[in-house]
Amino acid sequence: MSAAIIFILLLVLMLTGMPISISLGLTVLTFLFTMTEVPIESVALKLFTGIEKFEIMAIPFFILAGNFLTHGGVARRMINFATSMVGHWHGGLGLGGVVACALFAAVSGSSPATVVAIGAILLPAMVKQGFPNKFGAGVITTSGALGILIPPSIVMVMYSVSTNTSVGALFMAGVVPGILLAAFLGFTTWNRARKFGYPRLPKATWAQRAKAFKDSAWGLFLIVVVMGGIYTGIFTPTEAAAMSAVYAFFVAVFVYKDLGMKDVPKVLLNSANMSAMLLYIITNAVLFSFLLTHENIPQEMADFMIGTGVGMIGFLIMANILMLIAGNFMEPSSIVLILAPILFPIAIKLGIDPVHFGIIMVVNMEVGMCHPPVGLNLYVASGITKMGITELTVAVWPWLLSMLVFLVLVTYWPAMSLWLPRTLGMM
Repeated sequence: MSAAIIFILLLVLMLTGMPISISLGLTVLTFLFTMTEVPIESVALKLFTGIEKFEIMAIPFFILAGNFLTHGGVARRMINFATSMVGHWHGGLGLGGVVACALFAAVSGSSPATVVAIGAILLPAMVKQGFPNKFGAGVITTSGALGILIPPSIVMVMYSVSTNTSVGALFMAGVVPGILLAAFLGFTTWNRARKFGYPRLPKATWAQRAKAFKDSAWGLFLIVVVMGGIYTGIFTPTEAAAMSAVYAFFVAVFVYKDLGMKDVPKVLLNSANMSAMLLYIITNAVLFSFLLTHENIPQEMADFMIGTGVGMIGFLIMANILMLIAGNFMEPSSIVLILAPILFPIAIKLGIDPVHFGIIMVVNMEVGMCHPPVGLNLYVASGITKMGITELTVAVWPWLLSMLVFLVLVTYWPAMSLWLPRTLGMM
């Protein structure tokens, strides 16, 4: 009964158009003051201890690094390198966009940042070369979603905070699925370009490729800094985030010099705004999770589902459908923070690996970012392309379909996610 009241109250508040974070907070406070006897002191204590986690510090640092890289010319150099390697294939610039999004994802940790950084440069170039606007928008909107699967990933940090799963293991688990999803999206791009006869670029010489690599090497080296540092144990994922922010600042201001010192305060302010918004959501989600645990709701749901004999396969189908539906109304951070505390105990009881389940959640979030009505990437891409959401939705469907096929693959083939962290001895 208490579970129904909590979720109905949350849904009603969200349907009024209230922000997710405030809806969560009001739901918790209303329930605590009217329907339960929880001492308010224990709520305050939980609020403090819930966000007093070392991993949460990674979020503002990754946001700051992503902002420095977005404004600092790194994206343009990555696009030049990517197109020099694959531009001569069918749909050259589009394929270059997929590769560039994968590379930028490996340094930014954010999906919308990847769409903005790559899309703002690549989409005008694609239209100029003769690609339909819809094709370019479809490529960038969906490939930008790689920003939360290929590590480092802010959404993975959120999942780690919610479930106490190792961030390092999650980051390594995202590598192989991230590369495979990029291959899926690349194949869809190539296939449609071949089918409709879209233009290609002249084949770059090895000297041109070497120059493009040299120009982008400072940005690409950040991948080595973050992933190499975590794997070798030189620093934790949180320390890696701090390192990436300092490194991104150095590269943008002193190496590429695309960002002047006078622009730095603006980047810092933008990053602080975004970090504050996410931390406010986390704070309210911690309270919501505390309320669910206190009312024993996740445990009751786990017992109920196991009692129905639904099994691992049935649960994963239901969990995917639930997360895809949630993707219609909420952005990824909120979905992870609300659903992870509910679904995670059931997954563990059914013997699903916590790291594998984390990757399943992240891939669901990627799909949710690319379809209406709340698909964040659609709105970002709409701002760049000046296309309507309905038009963009039609444009992305071939890539969205390949993402759904990939979701089924990643759900029922755990080895794809777990092979690398197990090989590296991280789990």
